[in-house]
Order: sequence, then C-alpha cells, then structure tokens
Amino acid sequence: MEGKSLPFRHTFKYTMKADDVNVILSAIRKLPPTVKTIVVDDAGYIMTHYFMKNHRNMKGNAQFDMYNQMADDMCTLVNGIKELPDDYIVYLMFHEETSDYGDTKLLTIGKLLDQKAPLIGMVTIAIRCMSNSGRHFFKTVTDGSDITKSPEEMFEAEEIENDLKIVDSAIRDYYNIPTVVKSATAEPKTKKTKEKESK
Repeated sequence: MEGKSLPFRHTFKYTMKADDVNVILSAIRKLPPTVKTIVVDDAGYIMTHYFMKNHRNMKGNAQFDMYNQMADDMCTLVNGIKELPDDYIVYLMFHEETSDYGDTKLLTIGKLLDQKAPLIGMVTIAIRCMSNSGRHFFKTVTDGSDITKSPEEMFEAEEIENDLKIVDSAIRDYYNIPTVVKSATAEPKTKKTKEKESK
C-alpha cells in the first residue's frame, strides 16, 4: 500500500496493487479457481487515497459528492465480495479508532459510513488484532466496547493466536467450506495498477 511489506511472514504467489474497488473485484474474479482465500490490505486506504486526491479541489456540494463516492465504493467492494462463490473467503483489513469514551470502531472517512451504512453491519465476522505485554493475538468476542463479533462456537477461545490461517481454517470448518491450498492478496495503491506473480 505505502511501499511497506505485507504483514505476513510468508510470500504469496498472486499479488496486486490497486485502490479502485472495481479493479480489485475484477482481479479477484480472474484469479485461478484454486485460489479461494483473498486478503485486501489495507482496505481503509481506498478511502484515504481518494480523499487525499480530491479534498482540496472540491468545494460546497462537491464535498458531499466526495464523501458519497467513498461510501459507495466501500459498499460496492463489500457487496461485490458477497457475490463471489460461497467457498471464497475475503479478509478486509482495516485500522481502527477509539473514541474518548473508549468505544472502538473501524477507521473510516465521513459520517455516512458511520451512521447510515456501517460496514461492520454488512459482515458476519470481525476480529481484532490485539497486543498485551508483547503478546499479539486475535480477539474473537466483543467486550461491549468494540466491533468484534463471530458466530457462537466458531472459535475455541475469546483470544486466539495471531495467525490468519487458524482463522481461515476455523471459518471453513464451521461452515463446512472445502479447505484450499493457495491464497492471494489485494493491496490498494494509487500508482500504476498491475498484477504480478512473485518468483
């Protein structure tokens, strides 16, 4: 996204860089049929890039159009993912923000996605990456102050190892989705969009 390495220890055979949701969805649909697990990291920067490219040049009603477009793009991404075959699992990575009252939510831009079309209500599973005394883990159940959620008994504990493979296996086991052997990432970026295959 910003020229930094992906937050995963191993590399992926299929990667791409784009910040256009239609390009991302098109690339996902064109992946080989053996690729059923996709990561979009960091999905929040789709909004950030669009905002930074346009906010200085838009005045008055045009600013409302800018926020509407960002909300439309994010809803298009989520709804496009829902249209994929049932054995596809797509992980949308987001940063988060915590209010002065201690409530934590996805970091988005504009009130529309917060108040009218919250993305968290469009998905079934939302886990948080947490750390405590140097230990990194995934949180699977909310404490009432955040957006964490998962179906009952999907995960063995409220805190699990910070390993997306464990999450993927648990989801596939819970819904009886066939196990896959390959995965791909879709990482937003503003510059020239291209698909590349790592050696």
